[in-house]
Amino acid sequence: MNDDNMSFGDEHDEYDDLLAEIGRTECEDERIAIHGAGHAVAARLLGKPLGGATINPDQNGKYGGLVWGPRHSVAFGSDDDAADVPELCGQLRDLMPQDGEVRGDAADTYLHVLDRCIELGAASVAERMLLPGEPVPSVSDVEQAVALATLVCKSAEAVERFLSFCEQQAHDLLRPHGPIIMALSIVLKIRRTLTGAEIDDVIATTVAGLQLAAERRRRAEWRKGELAAERFRAACDYLNAVRLPSSAQNRVQ
Repeated sequence: MNDDNMSFGDEHDEYDDLLAEIGRTECEDERIAIHGAGHAVAARLLGKPLGGATINPDQNGKYGGLVWGPRHSVAFGSDDDAADVPELCGQLRDLMPQDGEVRGDAADTYLHVLDRCIELGAASVAERMLLPGEPVPSVSDVEQAVALATLVCKSAEAVERFLSFCEQQAHDLLRPHGPIIMALSIVLKIRRTLTGAEIDDVIATTVAGLQLAAERRRRAEWRKGELAAERFRAACDYLNAVRLPSSAQNRVQ
C-alpha cells in the first residue's frame, strides 16, 4: 500500500512540476485538453484526417495547444500554419465568384469553409459541454473562423450569423459524443501529444467500450424481462392450480 501511495505521489508531483514548468494550472490544462479534443473529434466526425494533437504549449508562445492536419509530421510543422490562414483568405477573396457568376467551380471552397468553421467552433462547444462557465476564447480560432467566413459572406452581419450557424452545427455534431471527447482529453492530459492514428485508436476504443456497456445494459434489461415473465407465469400456474379443485367440486355438485 505504501508503495502504491508513493507511486501516486510521484506521478502527481511530476504532473505538478510539468504544470509549473509550462505556467499552467490543472484547470487550465484540463480546459486546453478538452478544447483540443473537441477540435479532433469534430474533425473526425466530419471525415477529416488528422496528423495529431498536442496540449503542450509552443516554446515561442504561438499556441497553448494544437491540432494539425495529415501533412504535418510533427506538432511544429509549417504546412497549413494557422497564422497564414487570414493572409491566404485575403488573397483568395478576390478570386471567389462575384454576383451573377457561376459558383460551381468554387463548391469545394464553400464546403471547406463550412467544415472548417464547424471544426473551429467545436472546441468552444466541447468546453461548454464538459466544463462549467463560458469557454476561454481562442484568438487563433476566432481569427481563422472570421477570415474563412469572409470568403463566403459579404457583410459583418453575415459573418456573425454564419459563424453562429456553424457553432450550432458543431453542437449538434458533438452532443452525442461527450464521453468520447472526455476520454480523448484524459489521454491527451496523460500523453500530452498524440498522432492521428493514436487519436483514432482512442476514439475506436472508447466507442467499443460504450457499445459493450450498451449491450450489457440491453442484456440485463432483457434478463430482467425474462425473470418478470417467469414470475408472472408461475403466479398464473399457481392460480390455475388453486382454481382447478374448486371447479371440479362445483361440477360434481
